[in-house]
Amino acid sequence: MKKRVFFKTAGAFVSITMLPSSVWVLSKNSKLRSFSLFPTKKYFAYLLSIVVAGILFACQPQAQKPNVIIFFTDDQGYSDVGCYGATGIETPNMDKLAENGIRFTNFYVPATVCTPSRAGILTGQYPKRSNLHEAVLFPYSTNGLPLEKYTLAELFKDNGYSTACIGKWHLGHLPEFMPNNQGFDYFYGVPYSNDMDGYYYKHNNFQSPPLPFYRNTELIEEGPDQRYLTKRYTEETINLIQRRGEKPFFIYLAHNMPHKPWYVSEKFDGKSAKGLYGDVIMELDWSMGEIIKTLKEEKIYDNTIVVFTSDNGPISNNSAKPLRGTKATTWEGGQRVPGIIAWPAKIPAHEVCNEMVTSMDLFPTFMEILHVDTPDKNKLDGMSILKLLEDPEKEKLPSRPFLYYSRNGQPEAIREDNWKLHIDKSLGWNHDSNDFSPALYNLDSDIGEQNNVIEDHPDLYSKMKNELIKTDETIK
Repeated sequence: MKKRVFFKTAGAFVSITMLPSSVWVLSKNSKLRSFSLFPTKKYFAYLLSIVVAGILFACQPQAQKPNVIIFFTDDQGYSDVGCYGATGIETPNMDKLAENGIRFTNFYVPATVCTPSRAGILTGQYPKRSNLHEAVLFPYSTNGLPLEKYTLAELFKDNGYSTACIGKWHLGHLPEFMPNNQGFDYFYGVPYSNDMDGYYYKHNNFQSPPLPFYRNTELIEEGPDQRYLTKRYTEETINLIQRRGEKPFFIYLAHNMPHKPWYVSEKFDGKSAKGLYGDVIMELDWSMGEIIKTLKEEKIYDNTIVVFTSDNGPISNNSAKPLRGTKATTWEGGQRVPGIIAWPAKIPAHEVCNEMVTSMDLFPTFMEILHVDTPDKNKLDGMSILKLLEDPEKEKLPSRPFLYYSRNGQPEAIREDNWKLHIDKSLGWNHDSNDFSPALYNLDSDIGEQNNVIEDHPDLYSKMKNELIKTDETIK
């Protein structure tokens, strides 16, 4: 009579087929071995070697998935960080993060305002694909991030992570669009911008409620004291890290500040030489420091990826220097933002990278880190920058177009390599376009977009204009 027995050693399956006169052993390397039942010493010696090998395999250190934190501020400008040239503001913790990782000088978000930028970072797509590329969502809006979109939170959750959204959501405040229905296990924060707290909209006679504050789907507060939003989000993030359990975690920490109106806790009131705005930035820097300190205390800092960036440019030109323009404009100051990535276990420190990178690149990069294929649900507009992160001094990204969408949802500019072409220019907050003649700038030599060289490069103008139109048509 034949009897087959399967058992699993650590890291290996072994099949044993027992016949009346012999034993056949199929080991993990698929080699078939036969042993006579008499004598049995050779068989047992071989079997023992398989078991021991399996145990030794299990004892070898296995690669652990990295924890991930995206530290996303609101309306923080390109030069609102010390290592980007800030004056009157001290940001030692953000600067330290840059020292321990890579600081990008050409980091872009795909929108000039809040809602579309958040859609871009969480989907890896231009916001136009989510139909969220025009203006922002308001307390009277009835739409949000489409549920069929595959978010970063869903990507991580499907790969064994716990997921949390802390802070500002702004991708739909109706229940079906809230974070717990978009891949996040946990939500603690507000559904939209802090300036929408009890705001009256004259054009449609809508009175918004006091700013709602949620824990998951439960409304726990209305009209919170905004002086403590940064502090509360930081403390909640620390609590999640400390009681994280066995799973790796993904935390999307989206601070409300420094979006207007500005608020700061007593500890940071009057601390900067740049007034209240500077105080707010310094408290955000404190938040970064407290989180990094916790990661180190928990001994998980080295294998945690920390991404720091802002959703769009600032409201003041002074915070975007040397860039031209502000939030709600497609000049560089509206969409080129500070961008820092650190992962001590994997990527080098003390690096400054001039390659053009976008927040949409994070999605495919995390996919490559997790060794997963592109989800059918998403047509990604970003590209993986993992190799660039691992070797920023040698690795170069391929040339690719980047489109600048204005607040009215129209593509106004395109960048490819060091060239940027403007074909139209809206008036920022207004939807109507201003009289504008096309302009071409070499950003390598003219970062402030002051010297229009379109007359010197008519062929390049024609080529880039056609590329803008062609690329926009493919984004649906």
